[in-house]
Amino acid sequence: MERRKFTREFKLEAVRLIRDRGVSYTQASQDLGVHQSQLRDWVKRFAEDPQNAIPGQGQMKPEQLEIPLGS
Repeated sequence: MERRKFTREFKLEAVRLIRDRGVSYTQASQDLGVHQSQLRDWVKRFAEDPQNAIPGQGQMKPEQLEIPLGS
């Protein structure tokens, strides 16, 4: 079974539903078809780093793109 990929916009809207509109994780999970634990992770990551959090569709944060030089 292939993993579902979500756009950044979808993830941010899910976070807004929970944080700004007060929708419960249970209700958001049912409405969006996303597991509650995934929603909790998005909200947590957004709270920690709003600018770079939840890049969407499997993309990495800018610092993850940096390739460390040899040790």
